[in-house]
Parts: sequence; structure tokens; C-alpha cells
Amino acid sequence: MKSPQKKNKKLTLKKCFGFLLKAFIVISLLAGFFLGLPRLITQITAINKIEDDVSNLPEKKVAIVFGAGLNSDGSVTRVLRDRVDAAAAIYFEGKVEKILVSGDNRFEYYNEPGAMYEYAVSLGIPGEDIILDYAGRRTYDTCYRAKEIFGVDEAILVTQNFHLPRALFLCNNMDISTIGFNANMSYYLKSSRLVWNARELPATLVAVVNAWITHPIPVLGDKEPIFSE
Repeated sequence: MKSPQKKNKKLTLKKCFGFLLKAFIVISLLAGFFLGLPRLITQITAINKIEDDVSNLPEKKVAIVFGAGLNSDGSVTRVLRDRVDAAAAIYFEGKVEKILVSGDNRFEYYNEPGAMYEYAVSLGIPGEDIILDYAGRRTYDTCYRAKEIFGVDEAILVTQNFHLPRALFLCNNMDISTIGFNANMSYYLKSSRLVWNARELPATLVAVVNAWITHPIPVLGDKEPIFSE
């Protein structure tokens, strides 16, 4: 027969475990809500605003290509290469006049826009039709600077499908009339797609907070309108 002390101890441990389990479930549900709701909002924003077929795109003056990292040798990654390839398809179809390549160039040996420019030129796009944004450190910054620095009022956004809802949401909040073009030009591993979509959850939460609440000002500078009035 067990002593009362052992029974009480076992009961206490059981209660603690039950409390911790309930707390974990509540926290998980709250986290899922706060991460999932912003993603849902951006998905709704993107309804009927993403195209996979170049021929279905409306004509707009500018295509915005978002950075996506570089290889160790400074060349564009496959994901970024696909974005530039997609922008080239749009350009040669006559859907845009200029291409704005935006990425990170905070460090001397890391130049996303420069690498994007070089690759775009290798595809036959004239250099004078490619505009470089060296301070597009994140999607919010790219959209903000497109409006404030480069005077973009309408654009085709070029990036992969997992990223397009956030990009469309942010640029629309900057009063840029946009449509997205899906740059899924290659097959991506399921593991990579899983990581990218998982990463979109916190990134989208930050994007919604930035767009609706905090309104941070990115690195700016002199205005460089792509088109003169």
C-alpha cells in the first residue's frame, strides 16, 4: 500500500504535467493564429493578382525583381536566376519597358543588384533598361524605395509563388498598382519549398506590422525617377 505522501506527490506531478500540456496547447494555438492570420491576409490580397503565363500579363512600365541571395562566387543563386529569367521573358514579350533589380549591397563583396544586372545583360536585355536598387535589403525596403526613390506607380512583381503574396501586399500598401508573375522556372526540392513557406510565416507577420503599424523608413537617398514627367 502506497503512503499518502507518495500519492500526493504523484498527483501533484500529474497536475503539473496537465497544466504544462494545456499551456503548450494554448501557446501553440495563439502562435498559429498570430502567424497564420497575416499569411491569410496576404493570400487574400493576392487573389486574382498572380499570373503564370506571360501572355496574360497586362502591360506596365516596370518589372520589379526582388533579390534572393548570391552564391559564394558572387553569382546569382538558382532562385534569383529564375527571377531574372522570368523578368527577361516579360521584357521580351513587350510587357514592360524597364526592369528594376533590387537587392542587398551593404558589403563590398556582396552585390545582389550588380549580379542581377550582369546576368540580365547576358540574356540580351539592354543595360540602359535595367535600373539598380542597391538598398533593397528586404521586401519592405524594395517596395518602399520603388515608390519613394524611383517613382514607380505600377509594376509587375517578379518572384516565386511562395513570396508573391507578401510582395503584393507590401507594394499595394505603398500605393503601387501591381500584379505578380510567378518565377517558378525550375523544379525546387520539396524540402526547400517547405523551408521557404515556413519562413514566410514570421516574415509575413513582420510585413503586416510594418505596413499597418510601425511604418519604418528604410535607407533612402536622392530621388531617381525611372521615367521623367
